[in-house]
Amino acid sequence: MSAGAFTVSSPSWRPIPVPRSVHGGRAAARVAAPRAALVEARPRGPPEVRDGGGGGGGRGGAVVPVLSVDRAEDIQAEARAMARAADATVYSSELLSRRYGSRPIKAVGRTLEILVSLGSFGIKLLVDQSNGQIDQNKRKRGAELRRIFTRLGPTFVKIGQGLSTRPTARDALPTFPDTEAFACIEKELGLTLDSIFSSISPSPIAAASLGQVYKARLRYSNQLVAVKVQRPGIEEAIGLDFYLIRGLGILINKYVDIITSDVVALIDEFARRVFQELNYVQEGQNARRFKKLYADKADVLVPDIFWDYTSGKVLTMDWVDGVKLNEQEAIERQGLKVLDLVNAGIQCSLRQLLEYGYFHADPHPGNLLATPDGKLAFLDFGMMSETPEDARLAIIGHVVHLVNRDYEAMARDYYALDFLAPDVDVAPIVPALRNFFDDALNATVSELNFKTLVDGLGAVLYQYPFNVPAYYALILRSLTVLEGLALYADPNFKVLAASYPYFAKRLLTDPNPYLRDALIELLFKDGRFRHVE
Repeated sequence: MSAGAFTVSSPSWRPIPVPRSVHGGRAAARVAAPRAALVEARPRGPPEVRDGGGGGGGRGGAVVPVLSVDRAEDIQAEARAMARAADATVYSSELLSRRYGSRPIKAVGRTLEILVSLGSFGIKLLVDQSNGQIDQNKRKRGAELRRIFTRLGPTFVKIGQGLSTRPTARDALPTFPDTEAFACIEKELGLTLDSIFSSISPSPIAAASLGQVYKARLRYSNQLVAVKVQRPGIEEAIGLDFYLIRGLGILINKYVDIITSDVVALIDEFARRVFQELNYVQEGQNARRFKKLYADKADVLVPDIFWDYTSGKVLTMDWVDGVKLNEQEAIERQGLKVLDLVNAGIQCSLRQLLEYGYFHADPHPGNLLATPDGKLAFLDFGMMSETPEDARLAIIGHVVHLVNRDYEAMARDYYALDFLAPDVDVAPIVPALRNFFDDALNATVSELNFKTLVDGLGAVLYQYPFNVPAYYALILRSLTVLEGLALYADPNFKVLAASYPYFAKRLLTDPNPYLRDALIELLFKDGRFRHVE
């Protein structure tokens, strides 16, 4: 479960009154309900006041909007949060080299710990292979690898999460002491705990690789909120791990010819995103942007942020009651259908991919909740990505060429997608695409799934000098995870078929003639709607 997955299957919890201060003082002069926070406590509809003029006695006057005032106060609150996060660490390979290159004993000790853990696991895999038991022990070894990653700490949990597309995969680590979490809140926000909250859960509701989450009630407004607190010392732990992993990447680039991608560049990109997740103000801004773009649909919920109780290491947002999307029985007990929720996720993902290009890059089950009223709640906005507009159009064209089995055009698409340098000859790639996809496309187009695309790309990835952009890998992973959730609920679910209504709507409403032509090719063949093939 992600640290942002602040949910319980039942809304019951046992709050405790907060202490006057975990440091002993009360700081009674501090005000815990700043104006900007009061603005956020107002109803979600347009704020308004009554103008008492015009003979109405103050009751029947005109409605005067105060949205601009609220917005200004909200911007000020966000600016204060940004100031509190001014010292947030930004990933720099040069900085890591200077920091850890001069501490060889620490680096060697951590290297030995990693090698022993992963080396013993590798030996077991070799034994399984020699005994012909790879498939038989796959589930057992997978569980063992998750335990190893958890024991090795946050960096390896994030790596495991990034590699996994299984809907049952979890992101979890042991909790850290509550006293440390409460002390962090006070230090980061400059307020005593009891001046902010009237109650807070005695232990974390959820714990994950980067932090843990408490359920609390704001003193000034009585609102339930989720408070995410960062793990102490996590920057040091992650920094050392990425310094070592990057060193391994340098060796791979230099000596392993079979891998044509720039491994160091991939490591740098991943590390940059993980370090961005350590800045909770950035995560709050990501959530706000995502909410503005996509929460206009009735079936999508995005929690709002309380800026005056947010900093680089503390994030306070609306509490969301819900059930993880892979808990099918619990969802159905609420009278909801998992496939309806997954479909809402697919439609939202298509909007993210094709309309605005700004998308949630970490949609594992802990970050997708089914609310009691049937909405799909998105959580944990630490890892986001953007797709350039020309790439969005190229992706649509790529899918069109795929369903039409135009492998020459598919190969040329890799130029537009920035997979290949312009001087690379794509002619040898065409037979590899044909060999794989001719078999994959024997079924109808409506049965095509995103996992097929991923497998097809993998079939040629290591044979040619591909350099897959980070955004594209994240898109495929995001859609594959959603598809995995659907297949978990219904093995016959067809994600492309579920996407047709969205494509049809874009065909009717999008002003871009290139996109309309591509969608016509995608949706129709010989004058017939492909969905009925």
